[in-house]
Amino acid sequence: MSDYEYDLGVIGGGAAGLTVAAGASQLGAKVVLLEKEEALGGDCLHFGCVPSKTLIKSAKVFHLMKNGPVFGLPKIQPPPVSFARIAAHIAEVRQKIQKHDSEERFCGLGVQVVKGKACFTSPHSVALDDRTFTARHWVIATGSSPAVPDIEGLESTPFLTNKDLFTLDCLPGSLIILGAGPVAVEMAQAFARLGSRVSVVQRSGQILSKEDKDLADRIMESLKFEGIEFYLNSSVSRVNSVHGVPELVIKNENSEQIRLKGEKLLIALGRKPNLEGLGLEKAGVEYSSKGITVDNRLRTSNKHIFAAGDITGQYQFTHAAGYEGGVVLANTIFRLPKKADYTWLPWCTYTDPELASMGLNEKRARQKNIEYKVWQEEFSENDRALTEGQSRGCIKMLVDSNERPLGVQILGPQAGDLLGEWVAVLNAKVKISTLASSVHPYPTLAEINKKVAGDLMAQKLFSEKIKKGLKLIFNTKGRACTPEQP
Repeated sequence: MSDYEYDLGVIGGGAAGLTVAAGASQLGAKVVLLEKEEALGGDCLHFGCVPSKTLIKSAKVFHLMKNGPVFGLPKIQPPPVSFARIAAHIAEVRQKIQKHDSEERFCGLGVQVVKGKACFTSPHSVALDDRTFTARHWVIATGSSPAVPDIEGLESTPFLTNKDLFTLDCLPGSLIILGAGPVAVEMAQAFARLGSRVSVVQRSGQILSKEDKDLADRIMESLKFEGIEFYLNSSVSRVNSVHGVPELVIKNENSEQIRLKGEKLLIALGRKPNLEGLGLEKAGVEYSSKGITVDNRLRTSNKHIFAAGDITGQYQFTHAAGYEGGVVLANTIFRLPKKADYTWLPWCTYTDPELASMGLNEKRARQKNIEYKVWQEEFSENDRALTEGQSRGCIKMLVDSNERPLGVQILGPQAGDLLGEWVAVLNAKVKISTLASSVHPYPTLAEINKKVAGDLMAQKLFSEKIKKGLKLIFNTKGRACTPEQP
């Protein structure tokens, strides 16, 4: 028998930590959860996914209000938005979801929740204030924070991150955004739709740099149409504060110097792992500036200590953190050597149109030197998309030389939800022919999934070989009409 007080100790009450703590306790383990913030839920609930998607919805409704003529409705000009009211709405939504992540709920599940900043004092011991907690296994799930670049003048210039953005008192008249990743482009569109003049500064020549350029460019064109300005291949030389107003001095690819002024400046240049003060050296846990090093079972260099979620620096998504929590549970509670497999991990950028992806896109396939073919279907050919006035975008399916799926990207309305069908199909190893022959209700956006799968199968079904075989066996007569006929 061990002398440890707990079977499992968890540091961090975000998606990964809460998944592990709730699951382990319900399986009969004695669990303690240590959280430094006042409320559980992590960055996603308080400063990320929940508030951002709520804001995006408010902005979309306001955008639709102003675009009635597109749908045959009268043109109206609604009064300016009150961002304070939007912020209050965001707080209400967050409070509703907070109930699922409340201390009371987790206590009801059997988890002891203790507030304070935790620090390892030995491989099995963690100190918090004047108390020490010992556990057979520890899970580090402390998440990440906004990365702030080292730019001259930035330290003396007021700026925003995702931690400040959703509690503004009023809508900024103009907003400069540093970065063009998912958070940056989502917020650029939302604030532009609400009435801000938005400029985006990006170091590379493409927004959403992990995605295929053709799809990213289509999103950028949509955002440009809504009035957003982009400065690609541009670096920030310095930042000035002119009477409290941020001014950026940027240099573009032609070495031209440009000055940008904005009422507010948003830093959206990625994340950094929350490693400070954890005492990882005393626990024998290796780490770098990118995060804690883990193996494919999410074990750290000290095998009884695991890490999950943003702290590993790998896949910084809430759903990835939840998945990794399940992997940790298998290894710690069931003692099964379960490995994390990210082959079919999906993700989505919630612009309008949305961009959802799983598996390999063309960029990643080329990086891996994998031969592939692309099958593509446009939303402009989908009847439901046309009735909804949302015909921008397409679906791309990559297949290998044996016509097995490598990945799927969907750019279009409700792309994140449409990807759900592919999550089931690809994880369950369902044949593409099964998807192609399935019956979808008409008219629905999901028909585009069936259509692209059908395109792949059609090359075989309607081939010359099949037609010749049918003619030989059943004496079919061939075409009844050709375009050349009068």
